[in-house]
Parts: sequence; structure tokens; C-alpha cells
Amino acid sequence: MRSFFDTNVLVYLFDAGAPEKQARARALLHDEVAAGRAILSTQVVQEFYVTVTRKLARPLAPDLAHTAVEQLCALPLVTVNTDLIKAATGRNMRDALSFWDALIVETALSCAASTLWSEDMQHGQRVEGLTIKNPFA
Repeated sequence: MRSFFDTNVLVYLFDAGAPEKQARARALLHDEVAAGRAILSTQVVQEFYVTVTRKLARPLAPDLAHTAVEQLCALPLVTVNTDLIKAATGRNMRDALSFWDALIVETALSCAASTLWSEDMQHGQRVEGLTIKNPFA
């Protein structure tokens, strides 16, 4: 059993403006890492860096964001490749997901994740054996 994390959940690790979500995100990531289930993708790490340095009400300093990226890259990481991109374009057309969400879903499926932790997609939705869960629901 693997747990794939969408960017939005990881951003809350550093969002002091949402302390309840921050605490939940930290506990969830800690538990999943400790159990050896957490997995990320290159897309997630890239989006994470941009979001925490530019889009938070109180953005992280680039050096702190860099350190966070280094820590996240120590986790199992799926590299987004052309096969995943092509699969995501197909899922975008079939399932009416945004391209970026379709790429997250395809990447999670590619590493046999059973859970996709995301605040942006429908809580409880199942996609080919993958269950989308909103950790803040």
C-alpha cells in the first residue's frame, strides 16, 4: 500500500495561515513516511517550491524552501516522463480532470498507490483502484 501526496497537502506543511491544516498535513506525512508508504513525484516537488515561495500569504525564503525540497526529494520520487504525460492527456479527455490533476492521478497509478491525498479532487472518488482522500475533510 502506497500513499501519493498532491502538492496542495504538502504546501500546508508551511502555511502558518492555516494552523489546523498545517498540523493535519504534518501528522499525515509523518505517519505515512514512518510507515514507508509516502511517495511523491517530480511534478509535486516542482509545484511545491513555486507555491511556497510565491503563493503563500507569508512565502518561505528560497533557502528554507530549498531545504524543504531536499527533504522531500529524500522520499521515494516518481519522475514524470513522456508516457505519463501522454496518459494524462488521455485521462484529461476521458475524465474531465484538469491536465495537472490527470498527471497526478496517472503518476499515482504508475507507482501502484492505493491512496491519493489531495484537497483539490473529489473526496472518496475511485480511479482504477486508487482512492482520492481529502485529509482535511
